[in-house]
Amino acid sequence: MATEIQRGLDEANEIIAGTLALEPLIKASIGAMDSERHLPAPVVQAVKDLGVFRMAVPRAYGGPELDPMTQVRVVEELSRMDGSVGWCAMIAAAASYASAFFEPATAERLFGPVDASVAGQIMPIGKAEVVAGGYRVNGRFRFASGCNHATMMIGGCLVSEGGEQRRLAGGRPEMRVMIFPPSSCTIVDTWHTTGLLGTGSNDYIVEDLFVPSEETWNPFQRPRIPGPLYVFPQLFLVPHAGVPIGMARGAIDTVMELSGRKESMPSPNRIGPPRHLRDDGETQEAVARAEAMLGAARCFAYGTVEELWAVLSRGERPTERQRSIYRIMLVYVHRAAREVISLMYDTAATSAIYKPNPLDRHMRDIVTACQHRVVHPKMYRFAGRLLLGLEPGDPFF
Repeated sequence: MATEIQRGLDEANEIIAGTLALEPLIKASIGAMDSERHLPAPVVQAVKDLGVFRMAVPRAYGGPELDPMTQVRVVEELSRMDGSVGWCAMIAAAASYASAFFEPATAERLFGPVDASVAGQIMPIGKAEVVAGGYRVNGRFRFASGCNHATMMIGGCLVSEGGEQRRLAGGRPEMRVMIFPPSSCTIVDTWHTTGLLGTGSNDYIVEDLFVPSEETWNPFQRPRIPGPLYVFPQLFLVPHAGVPIGMARGAIDTVMELSGRKESMPSPNRIGPPRHLRDDGETQEAVARAEAMLGAARCFAYGTVEELWAVLSRGERPTERQRSIYRIMLVYVHRAAREVISLMYDTAATSAIYKPNPLDRHMRDIVTACQHRVVHPKMYRFAGRLLLGLEPGDPFF
C-alpha cells in the first residue's frame, strides 16, 4: 500500500512539473488558438504526452488515475496560462472517468493509448434505437470542446425500442452514453463566441450510426473499477474547479506585472518622476482585495475536494451536506473568479481592452466559462434543496 501511495505521489508531482514546463509553448500559441479556434497541434501533443487528457483513466488500463486534488491543480495551472487549454484539459479529464464503466478489454482498447482524448456531451440529447448487437444513433449535439483533437466522441441518448421509449423500473426514461470515432459524425462550425475561442466547442451531428453495446455506458450504474476515484459519480466534475481559479490567478499576475511599467495619468500640479500604476492607492487596494477573494475561493475549492476525497478514501459515502457543498463550491469559485478578473480588468483600465493583453482574454474566457450549466448560479437551487432535506430535482446532481 505504501508503495502504491508513493507511486501516486511521484506521478502527481511529475505531471505538475511537466505542466509548468509547458508555459512557453502555450503562451507562444495563443494567437494561433484565437485565429484557428482550436488548440494547435504542438500544444495538443504536449498535453497528451503528459497524460492530462487521461487523468482519471485507471492504472489498470495504463492511465495515471490521479487524485482529484492533482487534477484540479493541473487544470488550474493550464488555465492560468490560457483558458482554452485549461478548459480542453478539464473536459477531456472529466470524460476520462468513463473508462471505469466499460468492460476491461473495451476500456483498454479505447482509453489505453497515450493519445486518447474524449469530446462531446453526456446530456441525453440524441436518440438510440435498440438493434441487434447495439444501437442506431441519431442526434445533433453541442459543445464538443476539443473535438478537433479528440480520438473519441460521446453523445448522451434516450433509448427506444420498437419506436417506444424505454423506461427503467422507477419510470425514468432509460439513457445511455454512446462512444464513437470522430470520423463517424459531422462537425458543424458553430464556435464563434465571446471567449474560450481555442476550445473548438462545435456542434456535431450523428445520423443512423450503429454503436455496439460494449461501446456504451449508463452513467448512473456502478463502475467496473473499484476505488475511491470512481465510487462517487459526481467526482468527474472536479476538474471544473481548476479553470476559474487559474484564470483569476493569471489576471492578478498580469496586473502586477503591468503595474510596474504603466505610467499613471499625470496630475497638472505634480512635480517629480513619473508615477506608475502600482503607486496608486486604488491599484494597491484592488490587488489586495483580489488576492483575498482568490485566496478564499481557492481554499474553499481545495478544502472541499480534500474533505470529499478523505471520505471516499475511507470507503464512506458523502453526506448530503458534503454533496451540496461540493456542487456549491463549483459554482462559487466561478463567480468569485469572475469578480476578481473584472476587478483586475477595471484596474488596468484602457490597457485591458487590447487583445494582446491577457486581461482581455481572461475576461472573455471567464464570462463564457460561467455560462456552463454545471457552474451556472441556477445550480445553487438544487444544492439548496438538498441542504434543506429535499430531493435536488435533477438526476445529474
